[in-house]
Amino acid sequence: MLNADKGTANGLDGSKLHIGIVQARFNEGITNALAEACRNALQDLGVAPEHITHVFVPGALEVPLALQALAERDEFDALIALGCIIRGETYHFELVANESGAGVTRVALDYQLPIANAILTTENLDQAVARQTEKGRDAAYVAVEMANLLGTLS
Repeated sequence: MLNADKGTANGLDGSKLHIGIVQARFNEGITNALAEACRNALQDLGVAPEHITHVFVPGALEVPLALQALAERDEFDALIALGCIIRGETYHFELVANESGAGVTRVALDYQLPIANAILTTENLDQAVARQTEKGRDAAYVAVEMANLLGTLS
């Protein structure tokens, strides 16, 4: 819920934060919806549009490398991973889901940088569509909350 007095939602304040978003283009209809919901929520949380860096990669397996490159710049308070992996008929789904997830986690731990992982892993397109807006928005909230938390712990 938006707090009109502070310009923040749910008591979270992103007004001083710099956020990086890495978006996979594969399943672009879904990832574009994730990104739109995410960017809107970041702005609702007070993150200035000019403090949001948004980059694109081919697919979910490339997301961790781009996250690492952004983390190495040491100018972000949090990062967000956006993608969509839909189960197919082969083992490829498990490989991409497991490896992209592990890569995102490794970058977060190696750089002690919050990364909201909104790489959807679904059984079918309908499940992805049903989650695209909520999960994009959730990623923004997680990124801002964790950036604020880590700011108080350091």
